[in-house]
Amino acid sequence: MPATRTTYVSAERLPGWLERFAAGNGELTLAPEPGGLHLVAANGVKAELLAPWPDDGRPGRGADDVERLVSLAGQSRTLGIVLLRRGGYAAGVARDGLLLASKAGNRYVQSRTAAGGGSQQRFARRRSNQADALVETAAEQAARVFTGQQPEYLVFGGDRVLTDLLARERVFQPWSGLARLRPVDVQDPKLAVLAKVAKDASSVFVRITVP
Repeated sequence: MPATRTTYVSAERLPGWLERFAAGNGELTLAPEPGGLHLVAANGVKAELLAPWPDDGRPGRGADDVERLVSLAGQSRTLGIVLLRRGGYAAGVARDGLLLASKAGNRYVQSRTAAGGGSQQRFARRRSNQADALVETAAEQAARVFTGQQPEYLVFGGDRVLTDLLARERVFQPWSGLARLRPVDVQDPKLAVLAKVAKDASSVFVRITVP
């Protein structure tokens, strides 16, 4: 079975990363693909490189596909980020891989285990109410962080059901129609994780497959 791993590489580091990748795996064959590049090394290792965002009329410039990808990934774009899981949230606005504004907090939501019968129904209602309160709080805080910053794209991370609910909250409507970039997998929405997501979301996404 092929082994797959992923990483993020910033625009300024990408040429050096490609040199090291070629040095370790052999001559590279490059082919453009929508949103990035597909590489095949002499030893059969493959890599898919995807720009952090679409060109949206601002394509990367350069003499070849690598230079154009580096140029596109190096552009300054403003991202609105919301990370949300049961029990916590973090929201921020990032540009050039750095947070411009942020907010994180906790809100308890019970786990799924409960007794049966009427007790289980009461538990389910209580848990649903707690989840609703978490989503509402996260939406309100994200709206406060986003106000005045005007993100160009949204990056959601964590529980996709909860983030979809958040996007439908009335207070979040000014941003719910923004294009969504690649979602991120996070287990603990806190400021340190938010800062890392801000950096990764502004970098080239690399998926390496070893045969």
